[in-house]
Amino acid sequence: MEGVAQKAVKAEHQAQANATETDTERAALALIPVPTRSLYVDIHDPSQWQNPFLTVSAQMLDMRIVLPDEPLGSFAEGSMLRPPAARRQELQVRLSDLGKAVAAIPAGSWHYGRVIAVAESPDASRKDRPAIRRNVEAVIRKLNDLGVVVEEWPSQ
Repeated sequence: MEGVAQKAVKAEHQAQANATETDTERAALALIPVPTRSLYVDIHDPSQWQNPFLTVSAQMLDMRIVLPDEPLGSFAEGSMLRPPAARRQELQVRLSDLGKAVAAIPAGSWHYGRVIAVAESPDASRKDRPAIRRNVEAVIRKLNDLGVVVEEWPSQ
């Protein structure tokens, strides 16, 4: 009996820790304005998408973000020293770390507001499709739980 009680207490502490972590992530993302659909409604090419973009595979998530153009001084303003392609970062994220990863995205990377594009991996094999679809649904649930709007894209 004692082992069951200890496991129950441990599970309760873990649930409280997870809730606190999710609340912290929500609070960080609440600082990002709600999305402005008119800014991205006509974008149909993933390379033109300026907000975070998630490509979901069976094992991992590929997250692409465009870092904000931080001023380097008056000599670099408006120059070609920091084109968007040079500020593009691609990261691999575990599904379990999605909340932390999204909350860590700099505010300047949310050009359209709090919206993330999500697409299935175009390179996946046919047998991986069901697992990928389950992961896409888990990603959408997690992002919605964090207050992030999801713009689901078809596989490319």
